[in-house]
Amino acid sequence: DAEEEEDEEEAAAQQEIHDQTETDLVNLRRTIYLTIQSSMQSDEAAHKLLKLQTKEGQEKELLRMIIECGIQEKTYMKYYGVLAERFCKLKKEHAEHYDELFAQYYATVHRLETNKLRNVAKIFAHLLHSDAMSWSCLEYIHLNEDDTTSSSRIFIKILFQEISEFIGLPKLKTRLEDPFMAEHFQGLMPKDNPRNTRFAINFFTSIGLGGITEALREHLKNMPKMIMMQNEAAPSSDSDSSSSSSSSSSS
Repeated sequence: DAEEEEDEEEAAAQQEIHDQTETDLVNLRRTIYLTIQSSMQSDEAAHKLLKLQTKEGQEKELLRMIIECGIQEKTYMKYYGVLAERFCKLKKEHAEHYDELFAQYYATVHRLETNKLRNVAKIFAHLLHSDAMSWSCLEYIHLNEDDTTSSSRIFIKILFQEISEFIGLPKLKTRLEDPFMAEHFQGLMPKDNPRNTRFAINFFTSIGLGGITEALREHLKNMPKMIMMQNEAAPSSDSDSSSSSSSSSSS
């Protein structure tokens, strides 16, 4: 009986801790929301938010709340992009967390109505064109018919149109052709098979960004030659192996 009582007390204590944690989280969200809403400029909001006594692990919630507040607006407000940028440039860990958030929002973008989807895409576009976060986050995008939905395609469209508007098409093209970042853009600029390559070319062309697909078009044009060369190489290696096996059997 004493043991049962002890177990019940422990369970109650655990529940109390859980409830307290939930209450803390709700209070934190409310404080962040009110702080953001009551600030006239992003600098002021950043200053106030930095003064909050956040506990370990709560910083991530603060960064997420900046996006959540921005999503709720009827139209995109640059205020939220600049505020998120401030935090990214304050600490490398913040930029890394926004990378995680990019993956989370992109994976669940189909749950957002168009207005919210537009706002979140523009916040991340701001973080990218201002170089507040690494462009390696684009590795989460696999631009082909099977791995995209109408929602994710709208997200990609707004994201890249917004980046292009700020840095220009030539600079965007240069960034996407950076050999040091190529591994992160394999899904976005696919060269794995002609169907996916063609899909990506058609997609970017349809949204007015065909200029960034030059390398993909070149790849697609050279693909038949590459296949022919591979096919020519294959029989010769087969014949080499068969001739070596026949010579060994005759000896």
